[in-house]
Amino acid sequence: MLIINSRVGIPEAELIETFVRSSGPGGQNVNKVASAVQLRFDVNHSSALPEDVKQRLKRLAGRRMTSEGEIIIEARRHRDQEKNRADARERLVALINRALEQPKPRKRTRPSRSSIQERLDQKRKHSERKKMRRKDWDG
Repeated sequence: MLIINSRVGIPEAELIETFVRSSGPGGQNVNKVASAVQLRFDVNHSSALPEDVKQRLKRLAGRRMTSEGEIIIEARRHRDQEKNRADARERLVALINRALEQPKPRKRTRPSRSSIQERLDQKRKHSERKKMRRKDWDG
């Protein structure tokens, strides 16, 4: 069970981990050991998350989300497979935690009378400046 917070946890059966060879420094180790981790989580078929959280998660995931609704997180920062595995899981937990936060509803506000007046004055000044640049201006 991957624990997100005190109320939400994702069963291990919903997470798919594959290990691939990592690029970058590491000497002979790079060619022998599959230390990079690819963590897959199918959002559409998850029973652990409510529908509104799934929608926010899809929006937050961006290019990590496939067209089938699967989030893919690749971790290859470390040379150790266990550290990469923990890193991928931490990143998934952080992403889901962000999706669990409900956005505050936007409160409509009106501009103040002085800000409206200031905007109109600026427009008037700009218009006058443009008028004086014209050839046919007779001031």
